[in-house]
Parts: sequence; C-alpha cells; structure tokens
Amino acid sequence: MKQKIIGFHQDEFDDWVADLACSHTQHVRHQPPFQNRPWVIDPKQRERHIGVELDCVECDKIKE
Repeated sequence: MKQKIIGFHQDEFDDWVADLACSHTQHVRHQPPFQNRPWVIDPKQRERHIGVELDCVECDKIKE
C-alpha cells in the first residue's frame, strides 16, 4: 500500500529511515549497486522527497 513520506530519521547504525504517514517506517539506504538512492545522503534532496509515496510492507501485511 502506498504511503507518503512525512519525515526521516537515522537508526542506531546511522542508516536513513523514512517515516510514513501510516506511522510505519522504511529504510531508504543508498548502497550501490543494490540500492541506488543518492538523494538520501543529501539533506536538501531528502527534503524534496517529503510527500513522495513508498510501498509500505507493514500496511500490506495488515491488508491481507
């Protein structure tokens, strides 16, 4: 289920985590070549992703 990003925080390992409107969270790592998200390491680029929708795995589990 698509949910909007409402903010970001870093976990205990300093990996970036998106806070979703549904109150769930999702890691948004930049680990090329597996996950190519260079925007996550730049504060201005992260800010531009507020409101972007991500698939929330936790909401999908509840829906089933």
